[in-house]
Amino acid sequence: MRQELMSLPKTLAEDVARNLVMVANLLDEDPEQAYEYSRVALRLASRVAAVREAAGFAAYATGKYSEALAEFRAARRMTGSVELWPVMADCERGMGRPERALAMAGEPEVQKLDKASQVEMRLVAAGARKDMGQAEAAVVTLQSPELASNSVQPWTARLRYAYADALLDVGREAEAREWFAKALEADQGGTTNASDRLAELDGVEFTDAMEEDADEADTATEADVEPKADADTDADADAETEPKAEAKDADAEADAGAEAPKESGDQG
Repeated sequence: MRQELMSLPKTLAEDVARNLVMVANLLDEDPEQAYEYSRVALRLASRVAAVREAAGFAAYATGKYSEALAEFRAARRMTGSVELWPVMADCERGMGRPERALAMAGEPEVQKLDKASQVEMRLVAAGARKDMGQAEAAVVTLQSPELASNSVQPWTARLRYAYADALLDVGREAEAREWFAKALEADQGGTTNASDRLAELDGVEFTDAMEEDADEADTATEADVEPKADADTDADADAETEPKAEAKDADAEADAGAEAPKESGDQG
């Protein structure tokens, strides 16, 4: 990438590089923001293959599959590389064209891919089979030497997970559980939710401790508020009672005052 950017004027190259770094940093946690940075880089240097590729991945992460595919195709024309073939096929799936993704899985370009990309292509092909309602075919598609191997590679957890999921789709629950367990065993980086799927199959339910604490806090708050409301009610009742008492006393004094002159008159 650095070599590609050297074709640009120094100041422009630095600006493009900063935007590409932000794309890489934000792609997983904030894909929408990463997409915005990729658009800036694209406006600055649309003839750089690395920029087109970064723009493609940013669009892909935000579900803009048509746009992503166009950027990947542009990058491939510039470099002649086939390494983007699997993600291009997955864009076809995202656009609702699984048959095209499946056709790409049978193209000669697949043979030029490295092992990791070939596994990725197999995952895309299995996904396309599922999209087309061919659940049994998806299971067969994932059966491969890489799946049978005991060695753990960067793709092992995802491949085993996809196979377990495909088995579950065809009702082979016991086998699915076995492969979810194998996926979890290989998943050192936490790239799958195999542990959650295993728990689901075993009927285990997890409770979010933070949610429980929040509920308890809400209950405590309500409890604190209710006595206050009662106190306010009592205060209102007292306030209503006092004027009545004062009025009663005033009436008594008025009566007493009225009787006093009468008594004086009688004595006179």
